[in-house]
Amino acid sequence: MPHSHGERRNTRKKLSKKKRERGLSPISRAIQSFAAGERVHIHIDPSIHKGMPHHRFHGMTGEVKGARGRAYIVEVSSGRRQRKKELFIRAEHLRMQG
Repeated sequence: MPHSHGERRNTRKKLSKKKRERGLSPISRAIQSFAAGERVHIHIDPSIHKGMPHHRFHGMTGEVKGARGRAYIVEVSSGRRQRKKELFIRAEHLRMQG
């Protein structure tokens, strides 16, 4: 059988919902807005595929730099050297910090 090197590999636990959370997420999560400079947590919603970041960024905290269309530009630091990366993530996959 060929190897699977897809975007969602090794995410059986990470991209699954708990029993009570299954189904579509509330619309209020999709219409939330963030201002530039706010800190947000990246929490991937597996039921919405559009605007989903790579699963390596799940659980990270970043800073909103601006908006592009319906998505937000979020800057996170990753790796040992703390490199800054800009991600384009839709509001359904973001939560306010604090």
